[in-house]
Amino acid sequence: MSTNHNAESVSPTPGTAEKTASAAVLSLPEFENISVSFADQIAHVVLNRPEKRNAMNKAFWVEFPSAINAISESAAARVIVVSSTGKHFSAGMDLSVFAEAGSSFMRGDQDPYIHAEAFRHHLHLLQETFSCLYNARQPVLAAIQGGAIGAGVDLSSACDMRYCTEDAFFTIQEVNIGMVADVGTFPRVTRQLPDGLLRELAYTGRKLEAAEALACGFVNKVFEDHKSMLDAVMAVARQIAVNSPLAVSSSKHVMNYAADHSTEDTLRYLQALNAGILAPHHMMESAAAKMQQRAPVYPDLKALNGPWNE
Repeated sequence: MSTNHNAESVSPTPGTAEKTASAAVLSLPEFENISVSFADQIAHVVLNRPEKRNAMNKAFWVEFPSAINAISESAAARVIVVSSTGKHFSAGMDLSVFAEAGSSFMRGDQDPYIHAEAFRHHLHLLQETFSCLYNARQPVLAAIQGGAIGAGVDLSSACDMRYCTEDAFFTIQEVNIGMVADVGTFPRVTRQLPDGLLRELAYTGRKLEAAEALACGFVNKVFEDHKSMLDAVMAVARQIAVNSPLAVSSSKHVMNYAADHSTEDTLRYLQALNAGILAPHHMMESAAAKMQQRAPVYPDLKALNGPWNE
């Protein structure tokens, strides 16, 4: 069982301690498959099942979205970094989960159409495991070593940015086991890879190696080893954390909106959005910080508390 270093206050960005209220304190349970830690306004979520190549067992599909949603809603961090342990980022869904699903399908004591309707809802929950990354209020950076296979591609494609080591590879594994990828790869990777290349990967099940992933823009940068990658990813995360959380979160929101809407729709949406959230005092703080050669001080996002948001 992995150790969770999570019931601690998020450290404020350097230069902000005296002028901002303490960041939210987030208490999380002990997790079986992941660990969560906080530093420098960054939440670091680590897949921590290296002896099983970080395969995603039943507990993972509950723990991972629970942690990501808690971080997002609490505003306990300004950036989320997802990394892994061991040789591979993730081997995808654990075989035990496939076996249980197959056993359920093969049972002859239930109406297959009633079962299919229930399975649709089950699949929705699996999809939400990674959609929470895409929908998080904070940017999510993925640091990937070794293989990101099957659901490992679903996870990484839902992140805002991807970084990897030289030995990394990505495989749409589902075609190799006789099924269609259904947890998020296709609706997201169609916007991240050239159409012909995606189709080749989806139809053949071959590996997308790190160098090719960089050349086609699927990853931002490739590193020699895991340590240098994680150091660099954390440096990017710290750069993001210095900026206005309102501006960063809203920028993510608008880019996600634009992915599913026309240019004209997005421009009109921006008119309404900025009419409500454009913050002159944040802009003045940014200018003052540059003139005074100090770190800017911005308020953190407000923690969400259900529909009443108290």
